[in-house]
Amino acid sequence: MFEQAKEQGRRVGSRVRYGQRRLKRISQLPTLGGIFLSFLKIGLVGFGGGLAVMAQIRTLVVKQRRWFTDHEFAECFALAQSLPGTNAGNAATYIGFRLRGWRGAAVAMAGFILPSMLMMILLAILYRHLRDFPDTDRLFHGLNAAVVAVIVVTAWRIGRNTLTKPWQWYVTVLSAAAVVVFGATIIEVVLAAGLIGIYIDSFAEKRWQRWRRIRRLASRRRARLEEIAEKNFIGGYLTRALAEERVRRKGIPEEEETEDDTVGPSARLRSSSLLLVAMPIMAKLGLLLALSAVFLRMGTVTFGGGFVMIPQIEAEVVRTNHWLTRQEFADATALGQITPGPVLITATFIGYRVAGTLGALVATVTVFLPAFVMTIAAGSSLRRFRANRQVQAFLRGVTPAVVGLLGAAAWSIGHAGIHTWLGLSLAVVAAIVLLRFRLNPFWVILGAGLARFVAGLVLGL
Repeated sequence: MFEQAKEQGRRVGSRVRYGQRRLKRISQLPTLGGIFLSFLKIGLVGFGGGLAVMAQIRTLVVKQRRWFTDHEFAECFALAQSLPGTNAGNAATYIGFRLRGWRGAAVAMAGFILPSMLMMILLAILYRHLRDFPDTDRLFHGLNAAVVAVIVVTAWRIGRNTLTKPWQWYVTVLSAAAVVVFGATIIEVVLAAGLIGIYIDSFAEKRWQRWRRIRRLASRRRARLEEIAEKNFIGGYLTRALAEERVRRKGIPEEEETEDDTVGPSARLRSSSLLLVAMPIMAKLGLLLALSAVFLRMGTVTFGGGFVMIPQIEAEVVRTNHWLTRQEFADATALGQITPGPVLITATFIGYRVAGTLGALVATVTVFLPAFVMTIAAGSSLRRFRANRQVQAFLRGVTPAVVGLLGAAAWSIGHAGIHTWLGLSLAVVAAIVLLRFRLNPFWVILGAGLARFVAGLVLGL
């Protein structure tokens, strides 16, 4: 009896081991369901954004699933950085596309953004109730201060590795000034910076190199003739960029028409009823179209991550369409940082506040759609895309502009969300912590919010 039970236990154990091996093999096969669940997991735990999420994607794709080699993932990372949108979202799209075509790209991106989208909808639902509680202003004050620190540290880390030439510093400063001072749009800044990069790569660098050689020869000749050489420096002149002004809709009074005596009361009643039913539907549809137009434009020029788009989204959402107040927009950005997934998921919060759940879905899809399409197009011809000299020159011009746009984003959130010296001190402390200890930004933002909340309760600040 004992031997029979022992033998049965061995059989059960072998079946369990066989099932585990089979599940492992299935998990390594790039089925549509497997791709979706893999990136759903990344979307659930992808706090911190940027390189932190890319490291998690590499662990999943290269080490666990063995879908990519290290060399293939390096190409994926380079492509993700070269296109608009978020690096992690572009990487998920490209991996899904390489494994199962456009369907794989769609399920990978859907799995990646679904958790953060649902969390943002829940936070948008609770936001009004959270605002009714006392002292929550202090919590959001701390969150906003830490978000400013995260943006500044991100700009510093990008600039430290990319701003190596004087012209790149000029582009950085002018990009920030164009947005903050002159109200230029992100599209104008990105196009101008890209054209500067093409000009420098095609003409200016060759001329500068020739000019340096001539200067060296001239300096040697002058050294023989003179003991002291005088050098003159010529400064530049900054032209003012004109910001595009949008025309708001104005109600046009309708002309009074005489009613036809042949139309009966019942027909007029039916037409009035249809008009009453259609008006809310048309208003909702117009609002959704306006949302999609705004976020399609935003998604098309989101170079360097979602932080770059903060000033432009604020201009559209707060100043032009008056969908949110400045404080609500700053709070939405902070909430986007304490959820997993990319910063652009803030669009979900805005969409929900404007047009409910359907608005949240429309805003989320449209803000990620341009990068999704461009990643598939570039991924289908990766070698030609990376080898195109003009494309790479354009991106070399855009990279320093991204640093300036991040500075403009920090100014925008700080101006709206930091109102006291305590908030400014929290931002400085958060920046020092991020630089010194390299913690996950999620914990720094959450800690700053709780610290500000406790300081308000205990010290009354």
